[in-house]
Amino acid sequence: MSNILVLGAGLSASYLIKYLLDNASTYHWHITVVDSNIELAKQKINGHTNGNAIACNIANDKQRFELISNHDIVVSLVPPALHILAAKDCILLRKHLVTASYITNEMRALDAEATTAGVLLLNECGLDPGIDHLSAMRLIDEMKSNGFAITSFKSFCGGLVAPTFDDNPWNYKFTWNPRNVVVAGQATAKYLENNTIKFITPSHIFDQTESISVNGYGAFESYANRDSLAYIEPYGIQTAHTVLRGTLRKKGFCEAWNLLVKIGLTDDTFIIRNTSTLTMRSLVNSFVPGTDLAKVESRVCQFLKIREDSFLFQQLKWLGLFEDTSITLTDATPAQILQQLLQQKWKLKQGELDMIVMKHIMQFEGMVEGQKATIETESELVVLGENDTLTAMAKTVGLPLAIAVKNILLGNIKSRGVQLPTTAEFYEPILQELTLFGSSFIERKHKIA
Repeated sequence: MSNILVLGAGLSASYLIKYLLDNASTYHWHITVVDSNIELAKQKINGHTNGNAIACNIANDKQRFELISNHDIVVSLVPPALHILAAKDCILLRKHLVTASYITNEMRALDAEATTAGVLLLNECGLDPGIDHLSAMRLIDEMKSNGFAITSFKSFCGGLVAPTFDDNPWNYKFTWNPRNVVVAGQATAKYLENNTIKFITPSHIFDQTESISVNGYGAFESYANRDSLAYIEPYGIQTAHTVLRGTLRKKGFCEAWNLLVKIGLTDDTFIIRNTSTLTMRSLVNSFVPGTDLAKVESRVCQFLKIREDSFLFQQLKWLGLFEDTSITLTDATPAQILQQLLQQKWKLKQGELDMIVMKHIMQFEGMVEGQKATIETESELVVLGENDTLTAMAKTVGLPLAIAVKNILLGNIKSRGVQLPTTAEFYEPILQELTLFGSSFIERKHKIA
């Protein structure tokens, strides 16, 4: 019997836990789900004989250490800052750890200790980061094995609303952590373009976008992620003269979001005192020149240089920015206030489905029929949610983690230390099994020169 410990029972855990429970009898697993909300943990176990739910404060050193000591492998879906606590315990107790979060410098520093202890600390094994690594590296390795060198790498991903339920002027609803959406673009983006390192400061993230089309799903736009350069070495793509990773939205989103940035509503760096005495209208009034509250609409348009009869203004108005709606938060940042508003306006309603879209565009140089050639490859993944719980986001974050857990326990994954899932022992079994769950990439290659 292998004992699996899942830390966190939030939205992203749903598909992971279902997979583990569905396979528990076959592989003789017992799954313990831990969350500060015991009812949420019980809901995810749903009375399964091979599972149990426990309430625990993961920050409590004694409780966490005891829990980990009684299990063979740990899946951490708690806030990223808590992963390091579990990782240190796992090294001491010689247990493996799997997370979907980005590797931090603190986690990376544990590599030597984990390797010595014979422990795998696998990070970035969810969607993005995760499936993006797996699918990109499969293509890169395949082309390299055929004698091609990569010259351009672009990768895009977005969590969106399914087309059937895309019914608001922003073409967007929350399908994952709302805070991450609201504070996106608040760090300078770094990427490589034609062998030149490029920077996009936060004030320009959303006005320097790229158009992306996805077969059967139309036009999207992408804004640059924080640090695309960080993936050059792990991916082994030093020959690439262009390296860019971006986030996908439907056409028109970025231009409208940029207006919120210009107003100042996405700012998370300062606290407005006594915000509960304000309305959304008076808050917006405070951010634009002038004081006449009755003319705030026209003053906003003048400040943003847009027309009051424009679609852009209608997008702002639809959010409720100019309504006398009371702000219920006290002492909050503008970003926190905006998030509370958007969680009402962009809520995925009961019965509505989400959608994940991922696309890689790469170029390779090599020999074709004795002639030097440039081959462009496009790789696309579109996943729709199944229901309110088994969302596309939960599926694409949770399944790679769950399949990795299975293969670690079966001894198919032998890497140790702090790892990214960028080698064949990770991407081959995980991508192969993902196809059984309707998560398959459609790949196209064509000669462009």
